[in-house]
Amino acid sequence: MNSPDLAKLSIDRSAPPRRRSRRRFWAWVLGAAVLAAAGFAALAGGLLGGQTVTTVAVSTAYPSQAVTLLNATGYVVAQRKAAVASKATGRLEWLGVTEGSRVRQGEVIARLENRDVAAQREQADASVKVARANVEQAAADLRDAEQNFRRTRDLAAKNFVSGSALDSAVARYDKSRAGLRSSEAALGVAQANLKAAAVAFDQTLIRAPFDGVVLTKSANVGDNITPFSQAADTKGAVVTIADMDTLEIEADVAESSLSKVKVGQPCEIQLDAVPDQRFPGVIQRIVPTVDRAKATVLVKIKFLERDERVLPDMSAKVAFLEREVSAAERKPVIVVPRQAVLERASARAVFLVKDGRAVQAKVEVGRSIGEMVEVTGLAVGDQVIVAPLAKVSSGERVKVARK
Repeated sequence: MNSPDLAKLSIDRSAPPRRRSRRRFWAWVLGAAVLAAAGFAALAGGLLGGQTVTTVAVSTAYPSQAVTLLNATGYVVAQRKAAVASKATGRLEWLGVTEGSRVRQGEVIARLENRDVAAQREQADASVKVARANVEQAAADLRDAEQNFRRTRDLAAKNFVSGSALDSAVARYDKSRAGLRSSEAALGVAQANLKAAAVAFDQTLIRAPFDGVVLTKSANVGDNITPFSQAADTKGAVVTIADMDTLEIEADVAESSLSKVKVGQPCEIQLDAVPDQRFPGVIQRIVPTVDRAKATVLVKIKFLERDERVLPDMSAKVAFLEREVSAAERKPVIVVPRQAVLERASARAVFLVKDGRAVQAKVEVGRSIGEMVEVTGLAVGDQVIVAPLAKVSSGERVKVARK
């Protein structure tokens, strides 16, 4: 028995499924559009971004690197360097130099209080004058005694005077000669005292021991100066002076590499303070001892060219060369990696990256410097492609790989 309400729930299978087919069709159309858009986006991204390439910057190198046997580090030192002090003890009264002052050998650069020793020198000088006057007086007495002796001797020969008178004349003559010698000895003592006083006075004047430049100042006016600086609140050295003409490099060379260096070997010096210039040098001495802690030998390199910019204690890098290099070989040249240069139509060229594109540029190749080659036609800082060169064409968009 069929109820009217149940009849309403029956499915009419004779009706065509029009609405479901239409929905399925639009679903397929929408999916195809999405796939097409994704493919187009991927293709556009590939065309716009280009292939990924590896680049390096154009740099500079020195031709002398090709003949370098060994590299070492060291410092600039002065072969002649002195901490100038006074042999006397006293208070610093005057200081005539500062850091950087140039001094000449024997020049007075400082002075201690010296009024007491100056007075002693004047006293010694007066004693010399007194002793010299005594010598003159003794010489006059000797001349008078000698004349008296001669007269008395002549008269005694003629029996005009007694023998006792002749004896008195001889005694006076001998006494006058002894008096002259005593006065001369006293003059020598006075002169020696004057010399000692002059030396004591001169020791209060601090002089430069050689031509040089003042590096540091250790004392100021009013400081107490003592030779060995053992007392409290005293100073020993007043200034430190270095002879700039004796600057050299002290470099540590590993004992395992000692066979690669020898006295007279040419070197090239680079200072961190003057990075754009290489200075020629030569090994002057090899210290015949090994530092046990570092297993190194101290090698001293002499500058062949003097430069005012070189100062003591500057850090330096030393390249020990197998042969002497010319002035032209000490100048930097533009280089690129060897693999960046390719042959194109009987010419050498490189690919530069400019505005996101690979641009072919012709170059002229020169000497080889290790893994690099000298080129002309490029500027320092240009980006050249090193890989993959076989797949790059001029004008193609490229993307630089992140390092």
